[in-house]
Amino acid sequence: MIRKLCSITAAGLLSFSVLAADSYTIDSHHTFPSFEISHLGFSTQRGRFNETSGKVTLDAAAGKGSIDISVNTASISTGLKELEEHLRGKEFFDSGQFPLMTFKSDTLSFQGEKLVGADGILTLHGISKPVHLDVERFYCGMNVIRLKYTCGADAVGTIKRSEFGVDKYVPAVGDEVKVLIQVEAVKD
Repeated sequence: MIRKLCSITAAGLLSFSVLAADSYTIDSHHTFPSFEISHLGFSTQRGRFNETSGKVTLDAAAGKGSIDISVNTASISTGLKELEEHLRGKEFFDSGQFPLMTFKSDTLSFQGEKLVGADGILTLHGISKPVHLDVERFYCGMNVIRLKYTCGADAVGTIKRSEFGVDKYVPAVGDEVKVLIQVEAVKD
């Protein structure tokens, strides 16, 4: 009887650990993918996207999780209206035809229970390519303002925009784009 009870308890714990991943919803008020790109070699131009949505699942104890994020390409913000309109146009993001860029990953890297990286597929301008993001800062805890459990991270990576069909003015305007993402997600 005790052996059977132990087996049932062990099976229950194993099934619980499979379901132990926590689900989070992206906090769009605190998540802003941004980028840096060389402008003719003179300076580094920066911009960000103001509308991001998505889901994250995390099971830090098991070293697993997933990311599914969508970014509205028309929400680009550079501080210059004329530049933003140009970047929304057909020569760059073509926001009319490609309103979303997405990043999907089910390959997260952990050191202990700390998220340190994500390998996934970035879809931009209708082209999907593998991308690696290093997570430079990761923290989970109670958000004392919202009174909800929240996880946040700063992720960074580099892409070549020409690989996604966004090659106008390469190489004068840099092909290599540094991607920086500040993200917060609230536990469901």
